[in-house]
Amino acid sequence: MASVEECRSALEALVEALSEVEPELRARHVPRRTVACRVSDLDVTFVGRLDEHGVHDVAEASGDNLEVDVRLTLDSDQLVALAEGRDDFLHAWLRGRVQVSASVRDLLRLRTLVGL
Repeated sequence: MASVEECRSALEALVEALSEVEPELRARHVPRRTVACRVSDLDVTFVGRLDEHGVHDVAEASGDNLEVDVRLTLDSDQLVALAEGRDDFLHAWLRGRVQVSASVRDLLRLRTLVGL
């Protein structure tokens, strides 16, 4: 099991990878949304804002009743594996290692960026 600090670093790496996506592609496919990433085995949730410029204001949040548009749930080792490139989002999602809760429209718009 990875630590909270390792998860924070992994999230920073994923945010950086998203910022490297072609700006025109991000502008077309990234809606303005709030995103929560719940690390289930550590019982910690990170929340941030997603827009055409990337992900901003990522911080730890508490409570299960957070009002967010997109919710990701995964364990700490899976988060680190995604950030290190040892796994990809599509395969992790298909195997049930990453759960995504979002509207169909958000899923369709975000699939271009993360391979869903």
